[in-house]
Amino acid sequence: MLILRRSRRVGTYQGKWAGVSGYMEKAPDAQALQEIKEETSLSEADVELVRKGKPLSVKDEALGVTWVVHPYLFHVKDRNKIKLDWEHKEARWIKTQEMADYPTVPGLQEALARVYHK
Repeated sequence: MLILRRSRRVGTYQGKWAGVSGYMEKAPDAQALQEIKEETSLSEADVELVRKGKPLSVKDEALGVTWVVHPYLFHVKDRNKIKLDWEHKEARWIKTQEMADYPTVPGLQEALARVYHK
């Protein structure tokens, strides 16, 4: 699984590990592909949808906000094509069971559980 470490230049959760994410400006499927392109430079042809999960609400008491997360799982055809944008400072490929070892954005494990099946 690819996780991305958020840079200091983003508005929230600087330094935390996350998946590709963004604000909803389009329909969820189109937004997911746009965010993948913006954050990793991968095109629609570079990824393959494996599964999309039921949206979940993630409440962040500290920020006083509730995020609505639309979980997706994509297969990356060629990992060497990934180029991070300014939103992230590091990328790592990990096993799903290693996620607990990383300080992540709220709800990441719950979102993964909605799309990942062993």
